[in-house]
Amino acid sequence: MSESAVGLIWPTEEYLSAYADALRQGWSPDNVRPEAALEELEAIEKNPSEFIARQVDREAKGPPVQLPDGSTIKRLPGYRRWIWDGEFCGVIGFRWQPGTNDLPPFVLGHIGFAVVPWKQRRGYATRALGFLLPEAKQEGLDYVELTTNIDNIASQRVIEANGGKLVERFEKPAAYGCEQGFRYRINLR
Repeated sequence: MSESAVGLIWPTEEYLSAYADALRQGWSPDNVRPEAALEELEAIEKNPSEFIARQVDREAKGPPVQLPDGSTIKRLPGYRRWIWDGEFCGVIGFRWQPGTNDLPPFVLGHIGFAVVPWKQRRGYATRALGFLLPEAKQEGLDYVELTTNIDNIASQRVIEANGGKLVERFEKPAAYGCEQGFRYRINLR
């Protein structure tokens, strides 16, 4: 793919080395828990096939999810796609509760994304979110919610470019440090 042909790919072992290289360069797919990068590198080194298999977990059979305060919660159904332009560019993840648009209070949004620093400011996150929205609709959702930090203007622009409307300013749960955030909603129907 050329830069203009950025798209989403399913994580595979074929492209795993590019993902691991991004982690080694200090990038983290988790903007709330930067230490997740080291945890993922350890998981890749331990069992690459298992790491890839856990990237798509539509039945929430994977291990619990660790929150920023160290507590753990039950995993929701979800998956990650990799943003790709011929090289690894980042991730976009989607999680949901079957049969409802609602999320538990400890899950801040349906979708999260992170682009590697050397591929930022190219519109990749905006396009990745646009590609993922039809997939969210196929899961039966009427809308998706995404949250950002108050000062994360870049993410706010990505969401707004995909039809996101600011719903509220809110205080994040204690597990996330009780910081202020913005909640956006993108209607899918």
